[in-house]
Amino acid sequence: MKRIFVACGSGVATSQTVASKIQSMCEDEGLDVSVEAVDIKSLESIIDQCDIYVSIVSDNADEWDVPTIKGIPFLTGVGMDEEFKKLKELIEA
Repeated sequence: MKRIFVACGSGVATSQTVASKIQSMCEDEGLDVSVEAVDIKSLESIIDQCDIYVSIVSDNADEWDVPTIKGIPFLTGVGMDEEFKKLKELIEA
């Protein structure tokens, strides 16, 4: 099972929405994942506990040593298919 963290500023509204969307999409594809919404302030202390990070904040992606994808497409729908394809590849790797 791959563990996915989705982070926004507070870990509440935006990250919860994106985490739910990703969890649902993964379930539809039969992918075994755990998706958790977290706040960006706690991310530094827990980032090593996840396999994939979904970033909703601007350009912190390069700071972490885990595969990272963009979360905004899951919120807006624009570019979501492309990001989900990347996510699936990371999950199946």
